[in-house]
Amino acid sequence: MPRTPSSRPPPGPSGRAARRMQPATEQVLVEERLQKALASAGLGSRREMETWISEGRVQVNGETAVLGSKVSARDVIKVSGKRVYLRFEDKRTRVLIYHKSEGEIVSRDDPAGRATVFDNLPKLRGAKWIAIGRLDFNTEGLMIFTTSGELANKLMHPRFEVEREYAVRVLGELSEEMIQKLLDGVELDDGPAKLQSLFVAGGEGANRWYRVIITEGRKREVRRLFEHLGLTVSRLTRIRFGPISLPPQLRRGQKTELDEEMVAQILEWAEMAPSPRRKPRPLHGKPVGKPRYR
Repeated sequence: MPRTPSSRPPPGPSGRAARRMQPATEQVLVEERLQKALASAGLGSRREMETWISEGRVQVNGETAVLGSKVSARDVIKVSGKRVYLRFEDKRTRVLIYHKSEGEIVSRDDPAGRATVFDNLPKLRGAKWIAIGRLDFNTEGLMIFTTSGELANKLMHPRFEVEREYAVRVLGELSEEMIQKLLDGVELDDGPAKLQSLFVAGGEGANRWYRVIITEGRKREVRRLFEHLGLTVSRLTRIRFGPISLPPQLRRGQKTELDEEMVAQILEWAEMAPSPRRKPRPLHGKPVGKPRYR
């Protein structure tokens, strides 16, 4: 719980005692197992990193790495001859959700100078935001960002079959035969694809709304599934990705960072170790309110 002025901890050492302790404190380096550090950098899962290490693709300080070795910020790490910069300063897993608008791209840089989702994210020290999945230029809705490469891999890798739910507005009405085809699967240019579920969500006239779920993240997959049947998707919004849903209060262009309790639930869902807790800071009498949507 946050400390109040009446429950402050006793003051630490000062003067000569503090000076004696300072060199020892500065020498402390955070160490982490190599495969975990590589996975946290977003290069893949821990198992994949273990395979890379076993294959001799990873070097630490000019020598071929071995499984189980530990690394710190002082070490020079290369993967397939290319240097990789690992971050050890902040080990907390942070998760931020953002309501992407149509017309934004999911890229850090765009040669054409278009707006990117990263333009609206808060700056980090000692970490970077990793986008979990993508949304194409004309699609809006839930985008998830995290500082954990391992969590990003758990949510994105096809073998985990994480559900993505979309609200889809289609020009025209789907027949029962069309619905069954989408559920059974159709052949697209890049292989077979199908919807895991499809529900009618309202609408009338030329525009009908549906809720659909897929378990892959292939490019424009939902649009291409409907286009295969000769139908046009006029609006597409992602409303859920795995255990995380788009809050109805979060308007387009707004973002909010999930609190530690919610992050802990996501890590448990992903069968990952809990994140270190941030040390609480005094709130100076300010009430704890609802999540801030900015």
